[in-house]
Amino acid sequence: MPFLSSLFRNPSSMEHPGARSNVPDIPEKHRIRYLVFVSLMTLVTGFLFNSPMEILSGLGRIMTSSSILLTDYMAVGNIGSAFVNSGILMLLSIFIAMRSNTSVSGPLIAAVFTIGGFAFFGKNLYNIWPIMGGVMLYSKYQKEPFGKFILPAFFGTALGPLVSQISFDFALDPVLSLPLGILAGVTAGFILPPLANHFIRFHQGYNLYNIGFTSGIVGLLFMSLLRGINLNNPPTAILLEGHMQGLAVYLTILFLSMVLYGFETCQDIGKGLGHLFAHPGRLVSDFVASDGFPVTLINMGLLGFISTGYVILTGGTLNGPILGGIFTVVGFGAFGKHVKNVLPVMAGIYLANLVFMWEVTSIGSLLAALFATTLAPIAGAYGIVPGILAGFLHMAVVMNVGYLHGGMNLYNNGFSGGFVAAILVPILDSLKINTNTWEDER
Repeated sequence: MPFLSSLFRNPSSMEHPGARSNVPDIPEKHRIRYLVFVSLMTLVTGFLFNSPMEILSGLGRIMTSSSILLTDYMAVGNIGSAFVNSGILMLLSIFIAMRSNTSVSGPLIAAVFTIGGFAFFGKNLYNIWPIMGGVMLYSKYQKEPFGKFILPAFFGTALGPLVSQISFDFALDPVLSLPLGILAGVTAGFILPPLANHFIRFHQGYNLYNIGFTSGIVGLLFMSLLRGINLNNPPTAILLEGHMQGLAVYLTILFLSMVLYGFETCQDIGKGLGHLFAHPGRLVSDFVASDGFPVTLINMGLLGFISTGYVILTGGTLNGPILGGIFTVVGFGAFGKHVKNVLPVMAGIYLANLVFMWEVTSIGSLLAALFATTLAPIAGAYGIVPGILAGFLHMAVVMNVGYLHGGMNLYNNGFSGGFVAAILVPILDSLKINTNTWEDER
């Protein structure tokens, strides 16, 4: 029964994520150049929206904002300063990775794009360094090279708002608040690597934003301590409106460049994409290693068009957080997400909005549709219906977990996705919902 086989799948029968296709790859230096191109394109785009002086003043406002969810840097500063912030942070990430002798792999691409995306709403030139410094201290303590922990360092900047909120938004004396904010960030960064290594067992690799789940736990810890001394975060929703056309043009050019570059350098596109789409996407799925950079880039571009199309077709607005969500989906197109495994999850989010009568175009619903694709491996491993169910459950859970960390964890959907995967995967396994079962019943 082919139709039922497409709806339900036996995860144990899926191709191993590390299986290598025969599609030719391109040299490392060309991968680096493309990442630098994207970073410079993003940075230069900022100057098409605002003057250098406006951008400079906007960056100052961005770096001194609380940065908790949801703080749109396009509204806090201006559009130009948000783009420049994003471009600079991506360039710095690439530089740090190269200095650490880290190759341009799928996980690194996902990390760079995630940093660039969240640089539109939460990460800035001030608040990321204490987190990275804490991870570096941990690497020194373990007597290991920093490159071994570069992914926790990059993804761990999800806790940037912890640094900013303590530094600037609790009405404390700056002589006290700045050192405390930095100390909190360093402490959070130091404890992230061992916790992330432990918590991946909780969701068994079916939540791609493992650091997001870990950061949620760390944010919960710090927020509980702060609430204990009567320091709390108010609900925040600072959002830009009314600049759809310019942002849409930028995204179209970016994703078109990915698809065209991939087509130009890939010798067998059909075979390459077919092999990539066969992966379930469960951690750790490095598409660059298993399928090559050109095919991976095409997948990333297609995901960019799909995620942007979802926002536009549902009547949503492009702003900093939405761009952050789109960038993250695209980045993880090199590290677990592809066209086949994200669509069921997005469909589940849309269905949940209809059932619960939530506004499809609200910022929370749109961000959930984008970031819920952290659960794409469930659709890839178990099939379409479990993927839709994962998205549906995620929408219900994500609306209720933000209070726990008080907006200190930018990856709120990663936090939620960890719980959904931990609940759903054991149930699916116990029910033995898979292709073989349905074929036997025929």
